[in-house]
Amino acid sequence: MPSSYALSGISVLIVDPLERWRRFVAGLLEQGGDVYATSFASDGPGAVRKAVELSPNVILMDVGLPTLSGIEAARHTREFVPESKVIFLSSLSDPTIVRAALRAGGRGYVFKADAQAELLGGIEAVLRDRFFLSESLSYLNSR
Repeated sequence: MPSSYALSGISVLIVDPLERWRRFVAGLLEQGGDVYATSFASDGPGAVRKAVELSPNVILMDVGLPTLSGIEAARHTREFVPESKVIFLSSLSDPTIVRAALRAGGRGYVFKADAQAELLGGIEAVLRDRFFLSESLSYLNSR
């Protein structure tokens, strides 16, 4: 993508069990310009269903989802909608979990505490076919 590529018109599926967090993330996207959330899901099966139905550009997915974990949901989503870019947005920073999430097809991992400062940059990075890892998780690069 050209370097002037903007986030305008990007469809985003926000997947998190907490409605309050989903609204917060949608607000961050709105502050970033013309980014818009196409839909929301609160669990793994809902995430897969919405992803297949909507084929969003980006799926922001929590790791800790009910019924089907975010990691498993990402595997299924990548199977059915490989063009969608999955970014994990989680409060979990355990290296084993982060690596499992990325192996499941995640193109990025944003630590929830860093979301306000890093989410839009993470989305832009994965849309440019780069991986993204929150700055506070950069210690994983050295392991």
